[in-house]
Amino acid sequence: MTDSAHEPWPALPWREWEATATTLHMWTQIVGKTRLELSPLQAHWWNVALYVTARGLSTAAMPVPGGELEIEFDFAEDQLLFRLSSGRHLSMPLRPQPVADFYEEYLGYLSKLGVSVHIHPVTVEVSDPIPFTEDRVHASYDGEYVRRFWRILMHTTALFQHFSSGFIGKISPVHFFWGSFDLAVTRFSGRRAPDRPGVDRITREAYSHEVISAGFWPGNGGFGEAAFYCYAAPVPDGLAAMTVRPGTAYWDAKLGEFRLKYDNLRRGPSPDEVLLDFLSTTYAAAADAAKWDRAALER
Repeated sequence: MTDSAHEPWPALPWREWEATATTLHMWTQIVGKTRLELSPLQAHWWNVALYVTARGLSTAAMPVPGGELEIEFDFAEDQLLFRLSSGRHLSMPLRPQPVADFYEEYLGYLSKLGVSVHIHPVTVEVSDPIPFTEDRVHASYDGEYVRRFWRILMHTTALFQHFSSGFIGKISPVHFFWGSFDLAVTRFSGRRAPDRPGVDRITREAYSHEVISAGFWPGNGGFGEAAFYCYAAPVPDGLAAMTVRPGTAYWDAKLGEFRLKYDNLRRGPSPDEVLLDFLSTTYAAAADAAKWDRAALER
């Protein structure tokens, strides 16, 4: 397996790293649930997400007794870093091991730092959830593929931030959701969304207001390949018929969103420009269909 260490859009075939991706998904849920427990609620659950860093994925600083704690996946050197504002720090190696062993070891590292946290020990947003203490199914870690994934997240984050610069309305950070295992940035019209009877409190809070969200998803959940996406919630009438670019982008009727497959992007002559075009045209299509006040929301 050969790949440039600096290629911004490396190959990421789902079948070749699915076992690693699924295991990493479970590990990020353990760390993410820690942030959920230690951080105060913010609108739309923004307090739970992880952030892309120059080394991997981080919780950012979280309040703990006596200071602040940051936990960071350092994919450059295959380690999980625990850093306290007091100066204490520990490093846990990332290597092939079952989720159950990772979870036990992880709690042990927190205990060494004097941090006690009680999280719901079952994975979420997957079809067959397994309690962390019982999960010996997911036990893979291929550092090369993890680093490819991280490089894509870093490059995508930079382009999402560039795309975000033209919007002056309410907008989320570019952040990584460990439940769905995707990177996303979300724009808001400023209007409340219609009530959605029967949805759980998490969904109700996430979609309390009209949104247009774009993101990158590596292919989990049965899709089977990496893709960029854009959706509006609620879905406005006529959105599926709107024209977007590039020509390889399409409307996924099952999911109710526009898609651009990652391989179609990376194989083209100007991937960065193509991605920005996809983000711009899908946002414009959704905003126009939903009758957003674009003049007030954009520079």
